Amino acid sequence: MLSLHHLHPVVEAACLFLLILGRYFVVAGLVFWMLGRFFRNGEAHGNSDKHILCDIRLSVQSAVVFAVAAEMLVSADRFDLTRLYGDPQQYGWWYLGVSYVVVLMLQDTCFYFSHRLFHHPHLYRWFHASHHQSRQPTAWTSFAFDTPEAVFQAGFLLVIVMVLPLHWGTLIAVLATMSSWAVVNHLGLEQLPVSFPHGWLGRWFIGPAHHALHHRQPKVHFGLYFTFWDHLLGTEHPEYLQSASTVSELPQNMNHRLFL
Repeated sequence: MLSLHHLHPVVEAACLFLLILGRYFVVAGLVFWMLGRFFRNGEAHGNSDKHILCDIRLSVQSAVVFAVAAEMLVSADRFDLTRLYGDPQQYGWWYLGVSYVVVLMLQDTCFYFSHRLFHHPHLYRWFHASHHQSRQPTAWTSFAFDTPEAVFQAGFLLVIVMVLPLHWGTLIAVLATMSSWAVVNHLGLEQLPVSFPHGWLGRWFIGPAHHALHHRQPKVHFGLYFTFWDHLLGTEHPEYLQSASTVSELPQNMNHRLFL
């Protein structure tokens, strides 16, 4: 059971907020600085300081949402309302890896369909528009969610721990994967070697090229970790595998009236 020495729930939530927000500033800030220091980041991916500050503001709001959700999770676990457990032998060591993959697949599926839904013209303004304000994503964009979208994502994790047995270590691994994957996906294609997102891995896993195209052409590429649903439902850019050399020539299409 996770506990911050049984602090008052408000104090506990505040500590979780500082922890989540601190992680964001350290990871996003370090990655952004490294790209600017060692790679081609002279124009901050074509974004103004205004767009970056907007991403940071949204990320602070998201940190509040995830801190409240984390406090709800901790409180629910105290009353044995979750299926989180601490002994890795309770379900066997093999289950740790299997449950990790299962959660990623469920999260990817939920994200794909909700992400696609949030691009509907009736929902886009409220759920997802702010995330697309930056012309091209940066590490600061990785946590920049509209509040309703952040609530939805946090709610998914709360439901998962209620219905699926998960070791605490597996949950932490999922959260770490989600955070690091979000940063990598928002690096921007211009900052990476041409071959990085492509080849065999690029066919099956979402990478910065895949997501950079989504920010430029929002009617394609809705996945989180895997390209499976984009393949199956025809929302993958037809020239994705060749896009590393042509992405800079794609139109900066920010028209979100199209809903697939």
